[in-house]
Amino acid sequence: MGVLDIVPAGVLTGDNVRKLFDYAKENKFAIPAINVTSTSTANAALEAARDIKSPIILQVSQGGAAYFAGKGLANDKQQASIIGAITAAQHVRLVAKAYGVPVVMHSDHCAEKLLPWFDGMLEADEAYYKEHQEPLFSSHMLDLSEDPKEKNIEICAKYFKRMAPIGLWLEMEIGITGGEEDGVDNTGADNASLYTQPEDVYDVYTTLSKIGPNFSIAAAFGNVHGVYKPGNVKLLPDLLGKHQKYVQEKESGSDKPLYLVFHGGSGSSKDEISTAVGHGVVKMNVDTDTQFAYLTGIRDFILKKKDYLATQVGNPEGADKPNKKLYDPRVWVREGEKTLSERIKVACQDLGNVDRL
Repeated sequence: MGVLDIVPAGVLTGDNVRKLFDYAKENKFAIPAINVTSTSTANAALEAARDIKSPIILQVSQGGAAYFAGKGLANDKQQASIIGAITAAQHVRLVAKAYGVPVVMHSDHCAEKLLPWFDGMLEADEAYYKEHQEPLFSSHMLDLSEDPKEKNIEICAKYFKRMAPIGLWLEMEIGITGGEEDGVDNTGADNASLYTQPEDVYDVYTTLSKIGPNFSIAAAFGNVHGVYKPGNVKLLPDLLGKHQKYVQEKESGSDKPLYLVFHGGSGSSKDEISTAVGHGVVKMNVDTDTQFAYLTGIRDFILKKKDYLATQVGNPEGADKPNKKLYDPRVWVREGEKTLSERIKVACQDLGNVDRL
């Protein structure tokens, strides 16, 4: 039995998201979450998933969503981020079924100061639900990890009560992910805050599980956004197993009751990834490495063809030879899509997410 025996191709919502994550936990694999900033990057991710027969998670950050709408739009009230996120979700909905893969359409880190962005997406979900009986997105993330634990959980619960009835999955963060991403700078965070304690995870679980089952927890185990040299970051993925055991002993249920999320997956070793997946991680964020991969194809093409790209007419083959077939964006942007797609395949392989359909 494969994923397509339990969920359909296209954007998943409601219990289908949970069915996918349950299948991943049971079969000891996880799904990479790829940050997309354009139809080009979204399509490349879908192409990779199709080629290796894998489900995929596509997500937009607040800044990535604004870019999706266009840097020329004002964003003082998060209006560009709202429009861009909706545009991304609508595009993925239109094309995902054609690629034949199940997709979780997600929004990434939303700190308290960005809640107007979250509110705008949620309003779009509710409007879509009225017409289609499902939300526009599959899931959203609230990242209130910089707030006190009690406030973090309280706000998450408030939003989850609104999300659960229309079939939206909630991802929340407890404990801080280090580094910097989209203007949120945790490079100076206290080291202890990078490692979440089981008691804190259980507090999240007991509160949210009373509302519904469709939520995941990004519990910090030393995670850092960005790229770093081996040894500079101390990941402790075995902490995730302690979280699972703590909740299981309290609840006397499944040995992996939690749906866990691995943030800052770029640069992690295969052993760290494998250990995290073994402890119930079902989603791993990959952004920094895929950004570089997208650049690589475009960079190498331009460097290789620089003598053909300096002018519209004239190249080493003759002064009157046109260069349009090389400077057409469909040519050089496509080179970036190819290298991005290949890097996403590597992420899927690292997570055991190959030939899963």
